[in-house]
Amino acid sequence: MKLNKSNVTYLPQKNGMEKKWWLIDASDLVLGRLATRISDILRGKDHPYYTPFYDCGDHVVVINARKIRLTGSKEEQKLYYRHSGYRGGIKEISFERMMATHPDRVVLNAVKGMLPKNRLASKLLTKLKVYPDATHGHAAQKPEVLTIRGGKS
Repeated sequence: MKLNKSNVTYLPQKNGMEKKWWLIDASDLVLGRLATRISDILRGKDHPYYTPFYDCGDHVVVINARKIRLTGSKEEQKLYYRHSGYRGGIKEISFERMMATHPDRVVLNAVKGMLPKNRLASKLLTKLKVYPDATHGHAAQKPEVLTIRGGKS
């Protein structure tokens, strides 16, 4: 079979991709909208060389995770579950308790739920850094500020 350009799949090269660092301030942003935008950036869906099975995305630093909000009555009703692996070992924690103890895990769990359920997801999650306050240790990477609209709804 003769190969021509119409039946050859393009694969991006590692040296052709430049990984950027983005800084997102989560103050007064809705959790679901923020997690959707972060997952798109981590997967690289905003790049022209996006490939579903390839790590084409950028790094994301989220600050002020403590100031995130939910719509409706989810703040009182939302529960997070985990299981120890033993019978009857299911544990649940409310949204208010999770925000009081680990506000960074709220954003991390929301983004993790929007990524594909495969080995690529764990690799993509290592490029997400979430901090509960405005201080972060990634100034050396010179992250660009990304503004996300939809905070006031």
